[in-house]
Amino acid sequence: MSRLHGTKDFWIGALRAEGPAFAAAVAEAPPETPVLSCPGWTVTDLAHHLTRSYVWARTVVTAGSATRPERHDPEPPAGLTPAQWYQQEFDQLIGVFEALDPEAPAWNFAPQPKKAAFWPRRVAHETAVHRWDAQLAIAAGEPIEAKLAADGVSEVLDTWLPAGRRVAPGQWHGVVHLIATDAAQHWYLRLRGEGVALLDTATILDHDDHHARAQVTGTASDLLLALMGRVSFDNLVVAGDRGLLDGLRVGA
Repeated sequence: MSRLHGTKDFWIGALRAEGPAFAAAVAEAPPETPVLSCPGWTVTDLAHHLTRSYVWARTVVTAGSATRPERHDPEPPAGLTPAQWYQQEFDQLIGVFEALDPEAPAWNFAPQPKKAAFWPRRVAHETAVHRWDAQLAIAAGEPIEAKLAADGVSEVLDTWLPAGRRVAPGQWHGVVHLIATDAAQHWYLRLRGEGVALLDTATILDHDDHHARAQVTGTASDLLLALMGRVSFDNLVVAGDRGLLDGLRVGA
């Protein structure tokens, strides 16, 4: 299994590209424009959601503790458009992340070390996917950059699924092989009922039957968007037991 090992600078660089693209899409769309990939949401709802997620990330990483702080989602300030409020919080968060010690204690929702490095990664991927949502609303959706999308696939597999954040509960048993054609990366994931385990390629053919029962091939962007519930797995090349793919979705 080959996976991108991101750094704070990599994720901040991604944020510097994705954040302005999100803001531009929000500014272009009429406020009540439906977000087709987030049923029931308007562009205003989407902008407020991402802005509040920035406030939350800033709260967590500045708390100086591995304990979960209390969350308070703020209301939009009077006199600011959704795009303006977003830009205000984006600028603040970039400043916090630039000065951030990745090894500092900071709570996160995953079964992994409670360190601040979690949050630039999480926010970069949250922003990239919602940028895609916002651009889709104005019929201008562009793929997520291949290296960033590949790290987003890894985040789903090493963070979201182990944290139990599937869209729907269920029992799945088998191995899924994901292949990103434009990023020279692939992943083997073993589903064990409600549990999951990332596998190294060297362990696929040990004493148990680890043959992949489903294989999904496509661009890194399409793989990530499928895992996050934005596009159908029908957009990719699928072989084997398609039912296993229901156990991979973490977004709707």
